[in-house]
Amino acid sequence: MNVYDSERMGEALNMAGYHPVDAPDKADMVILNTCHIREKAAEKVYSELGRLKKLKDINEDMIIGVAGCVAQAEGEEMLSRAPTVDMVFGPQTFQALPDMLEELADNRAEALEQNGHIKKAKGVVRTSFPAEEKFAPLFETPRQPLVRSPAAFVTVQEGCDKFCTFCVVPYTRGAEVSRAALEIEAEVISLAQKGVSEITLLGQNVNAWHDVDAWYDVDADDIGLGQLLRRLAQVDGIERLRYTTSHPRDMDDALIEAHADLPELMPYLHLPVQAGSDKILKSMNRKHTAEDYIKLVDRIRAARPDIALSSDFIVGFPGETEEDFTATLDLVKQVTYAQAYSFKYSPRPGTPASEEAQIDEDVKSERLARLQDVLNAQQVSFNASQAGETLEVLFEKQGKKLGQMVGRSPYLQTVHVDADETVIGKILPVKIEKAHANSLSGNIFGV
Repeated sequence: MNVYDSERMGEALNMAGYHPVDAPDKADMVILNTCHIREKAAEKVYSELGRLKKLKDINEDMIIGVAGCVAQAEGEEMLSRAPTVDMVFGPQTFQALPDMLEELADNRAEALEQNGHIKKAKGVVRTSFPAEEKFAPLFETPRQPLVRSPAAFVTVQEGCDKFCTFCVVPYTRGAEVSRAALEIEAEVISLAQKGVSEITLLGQNVNAWHDVDAWYDVDADDIGLGQLLRRLAQVDGIERLRYTTSHPRDMDDALIEAHADLPELMPYLHLPVQAGSDKILKSMNRKHTAEDYIKLVDRIRAARPDIALSSDFIVGFPGETEEDFTATLDLVKQVTYAQAYSFKYSPRPGTPASEEAQIDEDVKSERLARLQDVLNAQQVSFNASQAGETLEVLFEKQGKKLGQMVGRSPYLQTVHVDADETVIGKILPVKIEKAHANSLSGNIFGV
């Protein structure tokens, strides 16, 4: 979602007369788009601002902005902590960037008049803006991607109502809001006309998306993500569909059936479980048990036997015992994953879990290493199972090596082949010759 938001910021700035450069020292403006989900990510923001300050000392006209969830959480405080920052704005406000730049210009002009120096200019802070308004301009302004690619992100849902006790998203992204289906379809059609063939639908809880307008089914009072995917699969030029991130509580029958029925819906699903202990899941306020999750996985695999799963895991959550951690290992071994993200629990200010007694960092690190050993072995095993297979690969860009092209398999694996640029944008069969820990390599079938 941050990639998508960054692209849209680039479009808004392009309309305001700005163009992208490839290095901060060449820029008149630098915007950091930030994540607040873990402490380390937030710390990186201030470290990066320290580096940017050196550039601004050389070019005092440079504009430095901080966007996204750290900006939303800290607001005015960020201007005090990092005076080099000129603009602070949350994830719902990027479409107002031209207005913010005008406000900043006025503030700088006023500071010059009063103090003779723009360093005294008042910063711009915008951290309250409804998601509905964020979505509104998307339909009115045709999307013009700055980077042409056959794969694109489309945000369909923002915010979260789940209030997991470890998570800041409800506080930084707000309540769950679904974008209108007709607007989503219009954007997907526009992208397809520009040569995009793969769409990934985005949302903090993307499978909670719904539209009460019954936009194409007059007999329906409310449609969900399964129906939306069926509609988008009919868009001319769209050959692949994905969505992320899902919550187990929102995987309904219609969505599972879509996995069974739609060849365009790729056989790869990110379905975070977070832990395998019912005690910890309850403490996290996940509203599902380990058994609920396993039964759901069984239903999904029955509908789409070739589906591969990925997940998220938090290790060292407050109150986690060795027995609780063992339950997580047991779940991982029972489900098996093609890929997964795993982290030590990171207390986020303002969340209920941050007020609980914390587990020793050394214990967290030791448990994380054990979990990652199992997860990494499963990923290596899954990749190895693709060796000798022929996979349909969507080629997206040049590789790092001369004459190398990079694409994605249906399972979202990176695939390298020797080919020229004419394959970019095409979906071609690739015979997988070698499987690596994080990627595959092979030859285009028949070439």
